[in-house]
Amino acid sequence: MKSDLWITEQQTEDLLISFRVKEKLHEEKTDFQHLSLVDTYTYGRMLFLDHCVMTSIKEEFVYHEMITWVALNTHPCPQNVLIIGGGDGGALREVVKHPRVKSATLVEIDERVIINSQKYLPEIGSAFEHPKAKVLIADGIKHVQERQNEYNLIIIDSTDPIGPAEGLFSADFYQAVYQALREDGIMVAQTESPFLPKDRKLIKRIQADLRKIYSLVRLYLAYVPIYPTGMWSFSLASKKYDPLKVNKQEIIAPATRYYNSAIHHAAFVLPSFVQEFLQEVEKC
Repeated sequence: MKSDLWITEQQTEDLLISFRVKEKLHEEKTDFQHLSLVDTYTYGRMLFLDHCVMTSIKEEFVYHEMITWVALNTHPCPQNVLIIGGGDGGALREVVKHPRVKSATLVEIDERVIINSQKYLPEIGSAFEHPKAKVLIADGIKHVQERQNEYNLIIIDSTDPIGPAEGLFSADFYQAVYQALREDGIMVAQTESPFLPKDRKLIKRIQADLRKIYSLVRLYLAYVPIYPTGMWSFSLASKKYDPLKVNKQEIIAPATRYYNSAIHHAAFVLPSFVQEFLQEVEKC
């Protein structure tokens, strides 16, 4: 008989998503947020932060491959990579696979996310001890502010724009990221769902902020089943390299399950309604 235990995320005031739970694995209040891990029937083990779903072992590859490999293949030599957030370790796992990456620094403010991901999500948090990896328990905003011309690629793998991650969506932070990048650097950030009105407003603001700083800014999409509406956006900002000019024959995708050379370009083909609200940014 299946359990009667459910875990629910209130995605908006009008939208809930629930998962039937096999087993409650862990729960605690860290210094920064509420953390819980459960084993579910549909998506296996899942991580929640502040009662919002972050990842699951069944479908995490979509998000983690798309937040990393698009930019990794856009930059011809991403030797030095910074990941802000990403305490579950999925983005780090993907970055260290790239043969031209020499150093992957992960800066996570909440050590308890890393510790529990290693214990309960080992498939995701498998690269913390990798020779290329350097893990810092620190404030990602402060880390970026203290760097100049250091990284080829900065990946902002944040939670939703509330609580400890709120500052990772600000124009001042994006300016600091620009300064921390080398002269040919790229940044990429998760930027929520274009289906939800509140998130469209956020995406438009982020795109406008980035376009004031970077010479090239593009939005691309992936489909993450456990996130609100399933359609998820990423904003890529580059000082030099255009993801649409990448040669398909040169794309690296070792053992990826979602990302491939065709997806690299297709992810930037936006539905008409997304194009329409991005045009409003261009008019600003």
